[in-house]
Amino acid sequence: MNINQASREQLENWRSELRAQYADFQQRKLALDLTRGKPSAEQLTLSDALDGNLHGNYTLDNTDLRNYGGLEGLPSARKLGADLLGLTPSEVIAGGNSSLTMMYQAMHYAWMLGPDGKSAWRNESSVKFLCPSPGYDRHFAICEQFGIEMIPVRLTDDGPDMAQVEALIKADAAIKGMWCVPKYSNPTGCVYSAETVDRIAALGNIAAPNFRVFWDNAYVVHDLTNNAPALANIMERCRAHGTEHSVLQFTSTSKITHAGAGVAFMGASKENLAVFCKQLGICTIGPDKINQARHLAFLPDAAAVQQHMQKHAAILKPRFDCVLQHLQTAFADSDLGEWTAPVGGYFVSFNTRPNLATTVVKLAAEAGVKLTPAGATFPYGKDPENRNIRLAPSFPKLEEVDLCMAIFTTCVKLASVEQALGS
Repeated sequence: MNINQASREQLENWRSELRAQYADFQQRKLALDLTRGKPSAEQLTLSDALDGNLHGNYTLDNTDLRNYGGLEGLPSARKLGADLLGLTPSEVIAGGNSSLTMMYQAMHYAWMLGPDGKSAWRNESSVKFLCPSPGYDRHFAICEQFGIEMIPVRLTDDGPDMAQVEALIKADAAIKGMWCVPKYSNPTGCVYSAETVDRIAALGNIAAPNFRVFWDNAYVVHDLTNNAPALANIMERCRAHGTEHSVLQFTSTSKITHAGAGVAFMGASKENLAVFCKQLGICTIGPDKINQARHLAFLPDAAAVQQHMQKHAAILKPRFDCVLQHLQTAFADSDLGEWTAPVGGYFVSFNTRPNLATTVVKLAAEAGVKLTPAGATFPYGKDPENRNIRLAPSFPKLEEVDLCMAIFTTCVKLASVEQALGS
C-alpha cells in the first residue's frame, strides 16, 4: 500500500475494505492494553522465590535488618548496584523500590537547595532541561512539577543529537541538565554510541555550574539477544574529562524481580552522594533493608542477574517478534510508517505519516486497543509532527499482542487512506 502513488479510485477501494475490517474488530468489544511497559504475570512469577527466602534470618552485613538505620543501603546491596552501573560500591546508594522516586528526590533537592547543596535552582531566573525526544513521559512530568522549561532535542539511533545538545548548552546558561535513557531508550530502544557517551561526559566542561545529567539506566540488563550491544561506562568517561560531578546514574530491579517491590540504586560521585544523603536523612532513617536482603539472597551478584534476565528475554522476545512481524508484513513495502527494531528494553517506537498519531490512537481505542496517548513521548505532550506512538508489548499475553497489532496496523492503514482522501 503506497499512498503517494495510489489513484483516488484505489484509495476509495482501500477505505471500503479497511472500514469493513475495522467494523469487525469493533464488534468484538475488546479491552486490550498496550500503554505501559509493565512486566507480565509470567515475568513476575520468575521472582516468586523472593517470598520467605530469608527463612527468619534478619542479619546481613552485621546489621539487624529489622531496625532503623543504614541510610545508604546495605553494603552488599550497594555492591550489586555498583556491578549493574559499572561503579564502585562507595559511589552507589541502595534505596526503595523506585528509581523514579530517587530521580524526583534528586530534582527536588537540586531545586530547593542546589545539586551542590548551596546553589538552589529555584533562585535562578530560569531553569531549563534538555529532553531527547521521543522520550519518557514521567521524566517530563518531573520537570513540569517544578516549572522547569523543557527543550526537545532530536534523538538519533546513536542517542541525542550531540551537535544540537552542545550548541544549546554553550548558548544558554539556564540549561541545568538533561534526561538520558542510554540503553534501550524509552521508546525507541536505541543504545547510545561510545562517541555519544563520551560527548555527554564532557558536557560538564562547557555547561553552566551545577549542570547535571540524569542518566536513567532502567534497561541496562534488559537484553533480548545474546549479542546485545554494549554501553560505554559514563563514569569512566567523566573521570577522563574531569566531570565526575556532572552525572547522576539510576537503575533498579523493578522490571527484574517484582515491579512493586524492587530495589532502586543511585550512582554518583562521592561528593554528589554526600549532598543527596544529607537531604535524604531528613525524610527517612533508612530504606527497607529486609527487601534488599531478600533480593541479595535471590540475586547475589551480577552473574545471577544475567542468568535471571535470560528467562525474561525468553518471555519477552516472542512478544517483540510478534510486533515487528506485524509491522513488517503490513508496512514493509509502503509509505505508511517507520519503526524501530530494538534488541532490548520494553518498547517499539512507531511513526505514522505526519499528523496522524492522534487519529490512530483514537481509532485503536474505539476498536478496543488502548495505546499510550499521542504526544506523550514529547515534552508537554506535544509531538510537533503528531507522528510518534509508543508500543508496549510486555504486559499482554502473546495472543493478545498478536490481536492488538492486527488492529493497530488496520488503524494505521485506515487513518492514512482517509487522510489522503481528505475525509
